[in-house]
Amino acid sequence: MTDTASTRDIDLLMVGPLAPALIDDIGSRYRLHRLWEAADRAAFLRRHGAAIRGIVTSGRFGADRALIESLPKLEVINSFGVGYDPIDVDAARERNVVVTNTPGVLDECVADTALALMLAVPRRIAEADRYVREGRWPEASFGLGRKVTGKRCGIVGLGNIGRQIAARAEAFAMPVAYCNRSPRPDAPDRYRYYADPAELAANSDFLVLALPGGAHTRHLVDARVLKALGSQGYLINVARGTVVDEQALVSALQHGEIAGAGLDVFEHEPQVPQALIDSDRTVLLPHIGSGTAETRDAMGDLLLANLDGWFSSRTARTAVA
Repeated sequence: MTDTASTRDIDLLMVGPLAPALIDDIGSRYRLHRLWEAADRAAFLRRHGAAIRGIVTSGRFGADRALIESLPKLEVINSFGVGYDPIDVDAARERNVVVTNTPGVLDECVADTALALMLAVPRRIAEADRYVREGRWPEASFGLGRKVTGKRCGIVGLGNIGRQIAARAEAFAMPVAYCNRSPRPDAPDRYRYYADPAELAANSDFLVLALPGGAHTRHLVDARVLKALGSQGYLINVARGTVVDEQALVSALQHGEIAGAGLDVFEHEPQVPQALIDSDRTVLLPHIGSGTAETRDAMGDLLLANLDGWFSSRTARTAVA
């Protein structure tokens, strides 16, 4: 544990609000500046930027090149979350700034969320809940859903989260296939590999996205992939909203080209297209994949371990750059 007496004079910049308890914990250890509270961001950075040695942020707020270059003493960027695509890692590398994230501790809960969506969309769980709450059950029986057990599960991104999703899918007797940039040598032989996401989609009933965001995966799931998924297929996204061409998804749903979609993330969140909201064939979540008390506590602990490790011994437990 870092001696707080030795770190209270270290200036940190928090880009956007995190959990209040985590803010308080960091603020008790370091001199914490809250960028989101600044009425004039440019003036705030001119006044405090020269002293900032670390950034605390998340996959929601990030840290762009302009911010990184405005902090001459910056040493480390600590991100609360596994995704770090909103951080300009290239700009950080050019400045020899270390970037950390919080992987591993959220894999199970994100996979649980993917499974919940895989059940909720075809079984029409959210729609059925509304049906009861609106008092419509006495008028007529609710319609049929679609079976999940035994259907084909295709996973785009067989990393730690993807493997957790695969294990849950297999518990429902679902054969698993996956798409990565290359085959994973540690993947079970029973998992079929596809190099092309459209080919994977054509051989899946559920196409589950668990890959990183960023420029290299932007709109990887486009109209071609959705058409390949087909009118009986479901899209499940617990990755990043940018991975999906959202307008192509809206069109596919409106024209019956896919059966439905379960989405925890969106291309321009927290803004969600009205067409997705209006559709009875979607289940929409407000980016809660890792949103359990246990997981968020573990993420906070890992963020603090990275932060304290850097300023005590110049080591970070989970550095990505």
